[in-house]
Amino acid sequence: MATKPVSSPAIAAAAAAARYRKGRRSELAIWWREIDRVLLALILTLMAIGAVAVLAASPASARRLSTATGKVDDLHFFFLQLRWQFLGLAAMFGASLLPRDMARRAGIVLGFAMLAGLMLVPLIGTQVNGARRWLNLGISLQPSEFLKPAFAIGLAWILSWRVRDPNLPVQRIAIGLMLLIGGLLMAQPDFGSTLLFSAVWFALMLLSGLEMKRILLAGSGLVAAFVATYVFYDNARHRIDAFLGGGTAFDQVDLAQRTLLAGGWTGSGLWLGTRKLSLPEAHTDYIFSVIGEEFGLLACMVVVILYLAIIVRVLLRLVEEEDLFAVLAATGLAAQLGGQAFINILVNLQLFPSKGMTLPLISYGGSSTVALCLGVGFLLAITRRNPFIKGERPNGKLAGRAGWGLK
Repeated sequence: MATKPVSSPAIAAAAAAARYRKGRRSELAIWWREIDRVLLALILTLMAIGAVAVLAASPASARRLSTATGKVDDLHFFFLQLRWQFLGLAAMFGASLLPRDMARRAGIVLGFAMLAGLMLVPLIGTQVNGARRWLNLGISLQPSEFLKPAFAIGLAWILSWRVRDPNLPVQRIAIGLMLLIGGLLMAQPDFGSTLLFSAVWFALMLLSGLEMKRILLAGSGLVAAFVATYVFYDNARHRIDAFLGGGTAFDQVDLAQRTLLAGGWTGSGLWLGTRKLSLPEAHTDYIFSVIGEEFGLLACMVVVILYLAIIVRVLLRLVEEEDLFAVLAATGLAAQLGGQAFINILVNLQLFPSKGMTLPLISYGGSSTVALCLGVGFLLAITRRNPFIKGERPNGKLAGRAGWGLK
């Protein structure tokens, strides 16, 4: 019996599918070659520690929630965290696959969208615990969290304009952008995020070559802004007063420190800690203390070392970088991650007033976890580098830019 000939459209479709699969494999091979695998390993290690830490903290927070809403399973927040981490990993790997130019464009578009969202928050935002920071768009979305990575990329893009035209008023534009974002954040109010944005802004302005007199002027402006915050922002004043002289907020921070030290060097063991049961927001703001009680101070030291290793790794990656945008954007993203981490750690150590700021990549979070992973994905994309641009060819000969047809 004669076989029926395959139609030419079917052959063409099969050939196109084969080319697509080959192209995708090639793109993934290029990504794996260019990505900073050490940085990726450090980030994934932190996220794994985060899953275990939320597993330890989930019973304490779930039982506190049960008293208000009814029976909640002890592992409620752990299972939710696994879901958010899965979405975060998808966002991280998706962003890391982008070429540097595409990552820059995506960050700028995201920045405009989240800036618009930030403007809508005072008008239609959802109020929680006295602060209006969330938009209800089917899911609860906090625009300031997604604005953090976009701000570092957008500010780096603005400051890099000086390479093309030194006469552009990039510093004035950057100052105006910071004033706009700071004003919108304080309208919520969100003093902690304002502090973090200001620190990233100051670091990038300093790195871009801000004149000393303008550095002093900017520093004076920040001090004046914080004094005004203390005078006019009741929540910030109460937290600072409590930190300096005792009070409810101080009692929480003091309890966090006692919880942190309760496990000694090696910890009491998973689910064997008892002080965490009295700790508010054990799965978010004070998860570092839960790590200390259940896994010990040595585990806390490992967490701190991992954050430091990420910052150092990014800086080492930028030593030979010639693109000003890449240097500024990667520095801003690393400063944002490290700054948020160390503010949270200092609060848990009773060395800083309570800020309501989570421990990045470790604390439980919904959209904030996705936003942090997206920022890390942008960082991985911006620090991607072809290993054959400067180095050796596979045959051992030197490979310059022209030798491999790279520009």
